[in-house]
Order: sequence, then structure tokens, then C-alpha cells
Amino acid sequence: MDAGEGGVLLHSNDDHNFVSMEEGFADKELSVMNSSTPLNHVYVKISNDSTINNISVSKGSIDPRDVALKPPRLVSLDVFRGLTVALMVLVDHVGGIVPAINHSPWDGVTLADFVMPFFLFIVGVALALVYKKLPCRVDATKKAVLRALKLFLFGVVLQGGYLHRINDLTFGVDILQIRLMGTLQRIAIAYLLTAVCEIWLTRDDVVKSRRSMLKKYKFQWIFVLVLTVTYTALLYGLHVADWEYRIPSENSSFSSNIISVKCGVRGDTGPACNAVGMIDRKLLGVQHLYKRPTYARTKECSMSSPDNGPLPPNAPSWCQAPFDPEGILSSVMAIVTCMIGLHFGHIIVHFKDHKDRILSWTMPAAGLVVVGFMLDFCGIHMNKALYSFSYTCVTVGAAGILLVGIYVMVDVLGFRKPALVFEWMGRHALVIYILAACNVLPVLLQGFYWEKPENNFLKLLGIGQT
Repeated sequence: MDAGEGGVLLHSNDDHNFVSMEEGFADKELSVMNSSTPLNHVYVKISNDSTINNISVSKGSIDPRDVALKPPRLVSLDVFRGLTVALMVLVDHVGGIVPAINHSPWDGVTLADFVMPFFLFIVGVALALVYKKLPCRVDATKKAVLRALKLFLFGVVLQGGYLHRINDLTFGVDILQIRLMGTLQRIAIAYLLTAVCEIWLTRDDVVKSRRSMLKKYKFQWIFVLVLTVTYTALLYGLHVADWEYRIPSENSSFSSNIISVKCGVRGDTGPACNAVGMIDRKLLGVQHLYKRPTYARTKECSMSSPDNGPLPPNAPSWCQAPFDPEGILSSVMAIVTCMIGLHFGHIIVHFKDHKDRILSWTMPAAGLVVVGFMLDFCGIHMNKALYSFSYTCVTVGAAGILLVGIYVMVDVLGFRKPALVFEWMGRHALVIYILAACNVLPVLLQGFYWEKPENNFLKLLGIGQT
């Protein structure tokens, strides 16, 4: 999807630094671009009758400065996005069967836990290319706000509970119970703040080296540091008091049981008494949180752990409590992931040579992975639900390394055919996400039935209700 249409699972504009001239232009003289030449075009001087961009021109019939060759896009960005979408579809449909690739119940990471950071990372990369030229900062900000708002509201509709699950044919959601946060909402928040940083926190310095690039974007890195320090201070500094929640009574749909959770601690990173959940309960309300948290699959809460199962005897009181894995405080580090992706996009914008790009990507990516494992070893465990600092480092570092691998294979070595499917999926990422991950396609299929709603196409395929 194009950045101008949705602004999130978006693909970038053409990369103005990635320019190649085909053999057919050997008889044309490449003119030297002066300071007034737009960065996203290459001008050629016509020496004979020629065809450029499928338009026939002849010498003397057109001013050479009016003929612009649009450079090809970086295919690796589409492939990366498409691979992430494919990974998302895989873990959504196979994760329930193979718990090893499903989201980790709490501490630790699995294959599924890389999907969200990969999406956030590629959004940041794309934003660096989208905003490489800014005619008007105010207009760009207004458009970014509007796109983010649309995406956030879109996420509330798709993931707030209005559309039913595969085994639940009830439509609609009580406004007092609707889930406010979610995957699309988190990406919308990260997109907006990253876009605003790129629009307003950029110096006018000329980039000649890696050091000068860091100087040009130093205010953005200060913002990243502030976010990281703020998250860490709140996670380990806030006191979490006792709290309670309600669950529907088994005997009556009109009554509920009140369950109390004892905390009274500070700096706890377990499922029950962490600051991430406390902030969401205070600001969003416990009734607006995700009703099926991953920690329900922990050994304390499931007899079939790491899969869902019945509650074991003497299960903790928090096992059935709502918890949002895309909550407010955890989204702070999601913004950091997007900002680091933005830095990787800056490397595309300012460095033309393959070697420079690869080195500028590989070193920080590998460093982040090392730092993440060191933090995990020191007790700051990798945790997707909390979006911990170690989890941020490892996942965004892995995203950078994966981007390097795809870039070398597709854009440097030219092995494009093996990645054509992922390239196509990357260009239609938002549509695939909605159909495959938001139950839109199953809902459409379940809309056709015979005699009674339970007799639908999904049941015929062995997917729907049993």
C-alpha cells in the first residue's frame, strides 16, 4: 500500500539514490546534475532519436532538462514487508497447532514475537524515504495526523471486538467493553510520532559521513533516549497497588464475580503486578483491555502450557484478568523500534554505495542483538507483552540483519525471482493483513450458510464451529 493512502503497512516511494542505467542508454550522454536538480530524478542529454520511459523523442524536439528518468524502487523493502506479512499469516494460523512458534506466554521470544517489531521497523524505514523532500512541514504534519487517525479508528473497528472470531457468530460489541488498543492502533501511534520527528527534528546539515548523519538527526536520537529512559523509569519505579477485576458468573449472564489481585510491589515484571498493566487499567479501564492475554498459557494458568488449557488447581487470581499486549507504556518502546527503522532509512537516503549501506546497517544491527542478549542475561528479560528494552534491541537488530540479507540478495545480486511472491505481498500488505489477520475473510465466508448460521463454508472446510 502506498504511503499516501494508509501510512502504515506502507511501501516507500522510489529510492532516489538507487540509480542504474541500462544498456539501451549507452548512446546517451549522462549530464552532470547541478545543485538545482531535484534529488529524485536523473536527467539525460538526448543525442539521437530515442525512446525514454516509453515516450519517443528526437534530438531538438525537447529540452534535455525536461527529460527525467525515474529511478527504480528498492525491491528489498517490498520483499521485507511481504516476508513479514507471510510470517504473520503463518503464526496466526499455525501457532495454535504448533505452540513453539506461537507468542511466548511471558518471558522469552518465539517466531511470532518478531512480527510486530518487523512491521514497526519497516514503517520507520519507509518514512525516511517518504519525507526525504518536504515542501511544507505544516501540510506534511496535517497529513500524517490524518493518516494516523484513520488507521487508529480502523484498528478499533477491526480489533475492538466488533467482528466476531471464527468460532463465535455474534456480531457487534458493547461500547463499554470495546478494546481501545491493538496492533493497528500501536502502529498508528508509532507512525505519527516518528513522522513528526522526521518532519520537525531534522537539521539542515549536509551529510558527508556517518558522523555527520548522526549530527543531522541528533534531536531524533535525543527523543529516542528520552523515551527509553522514561519507559525504564516507569516500569521499575512505579508502585503497583492491589487491584481487582470482574469476570462473568457461570450461573448468570447478568452477574459477575469480583476477583482481587494482591500486589503492593515496585519494579515487578511478572504478569500480575507490572507497571505496564497498571497504567492501562488506570487510563484505559480494565474493561477495555484484551480479554485473552498470552499469560493465560503459562504453567501457572494452564494445565496444557504452553498451549491454552483448563486452570490448574490453586491457579493465581490474575490468570483470567485482561491484559493488553499493545498497551500505552509498552507502545513507548514500539516507537523506539520505529525510530531505529527511520535511522536505517536515512542510510538509504544519504549513502549510495552498496558497501556503505551494508556496513552502516550491519554494525548497529549486530550491536543491538548483542546488547539485547546481554540485558536478558542480566535479568532484563525479553518480553513481548511488556515490550522490554532487551526485547526491543534483539528484535530490531534482527530486523536490520534481515534487511541486509534481503538487500544483498535482491538489490545487489539481483536474485529477484525467488522473492516475487513476497514482493507482491509487500505491495498489498494492508489488504492481506485485514483479510487474513483481522477475520474479515472468515466473516465473509461465514456470511453464506444453509438453513442456520452454523452451516457455513468454514465448517464445510473443517475450520469453523464444531
